[in-house]
Amino acid sequence: MEQTIVYAFPVFSLLILAEYAYGVVTGRNTYRINDAISSLSQGLLSQVTVVFTQVFSIGIYAMVFKKVALFHLSFWNAWQGWLAAVVLYDFFDYWYHRYSHEKAILWAAHVVHHQSQHFNFSTALRQESAYPLLGWIFYLPMAILGVPPDIFAVAGLSVLLYQVWIHTEHVGKLGWFDRIFSSPSNHRVHHAVNDAYIDKNYGGMLIIWDRLFGTYAEEGEEKCVYGTRPPLNSWDPIWANLTVYWNLIRDAWRMENWTDRLRIWFMPPGWKPDYLARRYPEKPFDISAVTLFDPPASKVQLWSAAIQFALLLAASTALLWQMDALAFRTSALLVTVICAGLWATGSTLQGNIRRALVADALAILGAALFLQDV
Repeated sequence: MEQTIVYAFPVFSLLILAEYAYGVVTGRNTYRINDAISSLSQGLLSQVTVVFTQVFSIGIYAMVFKKVALFHLSFWNAWQGWLAAVVLYDFFDYWYHRYSHEKAILWAAHVVHHQSQHFNFSTALRQESAYPLLGWIFYLPMAILGVPPDIFAVAGLSVLLYQVWIHTEHVGKLGWFDRIFSSPSNHRVHHAVNDAYIDKNYGGMLIIWDRLFGTYAEEGEEKCVYGTRPPLNSWDPIWANLTVYWNLIRDAWRMENWTDRLRIWFMPPGWKPDYLARRYPEKPFDISAVTLFDPPASKVQLWSAAIQFALLLAASTALLWQMDALAFRTSALLVTVICAGLWATGSTLQGNIRRALVADALAILGAALFLQDV
C-alpha cells in the first residue's frame, strides 16, 4: 500500500502545478509557498508515521476479519462487491468524519486537515498523522460483514484519492452532481469556518449521507473563509499535530473533578464546564477579525525551506518504497530524521533560525544513527 502512495506522488505534483499555473494565468492564484510547504509537510508526516500506526489502520481490521467475520462470500471479488465495499466504506467514513468534528478526542487528530487558510490541492494532502489511532473502530462493521482486508484497503484508498480533486476553488457548482457526490462546492463549505457553513458536508465521496442525516449545507453567496477556530498561526508541523491535545490536557488539569477531566475528551471541541469557562474566559470567534497568518520570510528562507522539503520528500519516498523490507528500528530512525527535518522546515518558514538549526542538528544525528544501522 505504501508503494501505491509513492506512485501517486508524481500525479499529485502535476495536479498542484497545473492548479497553480491555472490560478496564475486567470488571476485567481490560491497558493502561497509557505502555506503549501506546510500542508505538504503534514502530508509527508502522515505517510511516514504509518510505521507506527499501520497496526491500527489495517492490522486490527485484519485480525477482526479473521476471527469474527460472519460471511465469507465470493461476491466481494466481483466488481459489484468492490463497488459495494466503496459505498460501505464511504458510509462509515461519513460517521467517522462527523464524530471527528463533534468529539474533542477525534478533533484533536483531525484538526490538522483543516488548519490551512487556503483551499487547493495541497490542502487535500494535508493529512493527519494521529488519525488512524482511533479511526479503526468505525470500520470494524465491514470486517464483521466479511469484507476482505485487501478489498477494504483498496476501498479506503479509493475514497481518499477521490477527495483530492474536490479541494479546489477553480471548479464551480456542478448541478445534479452536487446533489449526489461530494464536489468542490460541497467541500468548500466543509472547510469554511463561517457560521452558516461550520461542521457541514462530511461526505467523502457521496454527499447523500449529509442529506439523509441533516448535515448538508449548500454553498451560498457568502464567501468561504478557511482555517480553524481559532487559527493555528504556525508553520510548525509538530505543533500542528499536538496543539489541540495540549489544550485538552491543560484544561483537564485545571478541572475540579475527575468526571470533568474524563468528560472533556468526549464533548464537542471547545467545551468547558461553567466554572472553568468563567475562570478562563475566551473571546468568541469573530470571522471579521480573521487575518492570514503570514510571518515575514525572505526569498532565502523560502528557497531554503523548499530545498529542505524536496530532500525530505526524496527520503520519505525511499522509506515508503522500502518499508516492508526494513527492520522496524531502521524505519523508526528514518522517520525521526524526517520529522526533525520537517520541524526545521517549518522553523525556517517562520524565521526561527535558532530552532531550525537545532532541528537540523537532530536530523543529522538521526541520519548518522540510521547510516550505522543499514
